[in-house]
Amino acid sequence: MERSGGESQGCLGQGCAFLRTKKGIILAVEIAICILILICYGASKTPGYTSLAICEMVFSIVFFIVFACGLHKQISFIHWGWSDFIRAIIGALLFLITSLIVLIGYKDGVGIAAGVFGLLAGILFAYDAYVTFVTLRQPHTAAPTEASDGV
Repeated sequence: MERSGGESQGCLGQGCAFLRTKKGIILAVEIAICILILICYGASKTPGYTSLAICEMVFSIVFFIVFACGLHKQISFIHWGWSDFIRAIIGALLFLITSLIVLIGYKDGVGIAAGVFGLLAGILFAYDAYVTFVTLRQPHTAAPTEASDGV
């Protein structure tokens, strides 16, 4: 069945289109680096830190699906911009803290790799929070309060 130009895309088509945007790329890289950190922590002597990577990966997937499928426009009782900002800032802080703990306290090679990838993830999540905050704080134009006919 062919689609005409006027019909809306399916969720897969919207996801591919969203993946070409700056926010889509950031979320996709966040998901990929969380998977990499999960593998490294799972193979290291510090498997207790895998829960952070799992939680942040799940949150990133949820926000990717919400933004890609346009659900943020349909579910309006949640402010998705601020929710995404809070997710990103908490992820950045937790990744930075746990990565420093692992890098200082443990000396196995895979754990060090997980710590380094965790620092990179912390920086990426902080950048995501910054980009989100900048878009949230863009000035809005006020609606005119006077009649526009010049009277």
